[in-house]
Amino acid sequence: MKNIFYIAVAMLLAAGCSSSQDKSTVSKTGEIEREWVEEGITKNYIFARGMGAADQTLENKTQRMATSRNASIVNGQYNMLTFVKGVSLEGGITVEKAIETDSVLATKINAVIKGAQVVRTEWTADDGCVIVLRLPKKVLKEAGVKLAE
Repeated sequence: MKNIFYIAVAMLLAAGCSSSQDKSTVSKTGEIEREWVEEGITKNYIFARGMGAADQTLENKTQRMATSRNASIVNGQYNMLTFVKGVSLEGGITVEKAIETDSVLATKINAVIKGAQVVRTEWTADDGCVIVLRLPKKVLKEAGVKLAE
């Protein structure tokens, strides 16, 4: 009976944590979907998607998949930085304006973004890769970025 209770609780938690980021970006045939919903900035997280192409001259499938994943992570970090730069800080300015004058803040934000968690990885039929990154807003606050509520 306890096992059924724990399974039910786990299912409820999983359902409560789902989002548009849980939906696949790659179709069953290995093609990238023509449309998807970007979640962007939510109450607790900042999400970003990255895409990377595989070097088709590599003969080894593992190398193609690894290089495309690395490329998609870099692209996702760039996209996340774009989101973060648009976030409003206390005082009404954006992160972008704040980092223009504060190099320490720029360094902290870059470090935080590099630590964003990859929460989804999918490969295409041609060994390209699509990832979803998630960054807790709490981590930005801990780095000294005072977000406007």
